[in-house]
Amino acid sequence: MAYSLHSLHTFALNSQCQNFVEITDSAQLKSQCFKVPFCLLGEGSNTVFLNDYAGTVIKMATQGITITERSHDFLVSVAAGENWHQLVTYLLEQGIAGFENLALIPGTVGAAPVQNIGAYGVEIAQFIEAVDYFDIDSGSFKSLTNQQCHFAYRESVFKHALKNKAVITQVHFKLSKIWQPVLSYGPLQQLKNPTPQQVCAQVIQTRNSKLPNPYKLANAGSFFKNPIITNSELAQLITTYPEVPHYPHGAGHHKVAAGWLIEQAGLKGYKIAGIEVHQQQALVLVNHGNSTGDDLINMIAHIQDIVLTRYNISLEHEVRLIDQDNECHISLEQSV
Repeated sequence: MAYSLHSLHTFALNSQCQNFVEITDSAQLKSQCFKVPFCLLGEGSNTVFLNDYAGTVIKMATQGITITERSHDFLVSVAAGENWHQLVTYLLEQGIAGFENLALIPGTVGAAPVQNIGAYGVEIAQFIEAVDYFDIDSGSFKSLTNQQCHFAYRESVFKHALKNKAVITQVHFKLSKIWQPVLSYGPLQQLKNPTPQQVCAQVIQTRNSKLPNPYKLANAGSFFKNPIITNSELAQLITTYPEVPHYPHGAGHHKVAAGWLIEQAGLKGYKIAGIEVHQQQALVLVNHGNSTGDDLINMIAHIQDIVLTRYNISLEHEVRLIDQDNECHISLEQSV
C-alpha cells in the first residue's frame, strides 16, 4: 500500500512511499523492522523526497520534556518528536534561556543534533550533554556524550558513522543559570542589554521577514550551507567583492554567507518549473507546485554552477535529498 509523502515534507513534492510507520513510544523501535531501504523522519522540514520512495518512512512522534534543576544549570531532557520552536518558547516561559537565537527553526528535537542546527552565532552542540538513541544493529538503547557526537558545522556522527544505524530517542540539554546573550550577528547587534525574550522576539521578527512559512509556501528552509573558505581564499574574494559578509570560523578559516553569493549572482526569482529562488531570501528555494524532483536537481545544479563560476566557491546543499531508495547528494561534478 502506498502512502503520500506530500504532507510529510515541507517542500511538498508529490511522492509516495511503500510503508509508513509513526513511532509514539520509543519501545516500538524494538519491534520495528528496519528493512532497507528506510528513512527516518521528524517534521520533514529538512528533507525532500525527490521521487516515490521504495521503502519505509519511520516518523518519530514521541513526546515529553523533563526539567531537572542542578546547582549551576538546568538539565532538560526532551523526546525526539517534540517540536523544536515550541521547546524554545516553553523553556523561556519557565525562565530558562539559551535557545532564543535558535527560535523558529522548523523541525523536531531529535533532528536537531543530526544537523547540529544553528543560527545567529549559536549552534545546538554547545548545549547538548548527551544524546540517547536506539542502536539498530544491536536492538538496544544507547547514549553518546557531547564529545562522542563529533559535532561540527551542520555535522555530527549521526550523518556519518551512525547514519542509518541509530534512531535518536531523546536529547539531554544543559542550560546555564547565568545567561549571556549572543548578539554578534545581523539585527541582533542593535539590541542593548536585552532580555532573553527580546532576543527571541528579534530572531522571530527577522526570520519571518526573510523566510517564508513552509506551511503557506512550500520550502525546506535554508537550502545551502554557508561555505567555509581559508583566510587566503577570503582575501582573494574580497579584492573583487569587498562587501561579502564573512565570519571567523576557527583558526585560518571564514564562513561566507551563501545567500549573499546567490543573490549577488542575480539568481533571486530564478525559476525552473514551479521551483524558485525566493524573492526575499536567496538561500531558500520555494515550490509553487507542478514541480518534480528533476526540476529541483536542475535548480541545485544551476545555482552551484553559477556560484562556482563567479566566485570559485563550491556550494553544498544542506537539505537532505531522498531518491527512490537512498539519500543522494547533488555534487559539483553534476553541475560543471
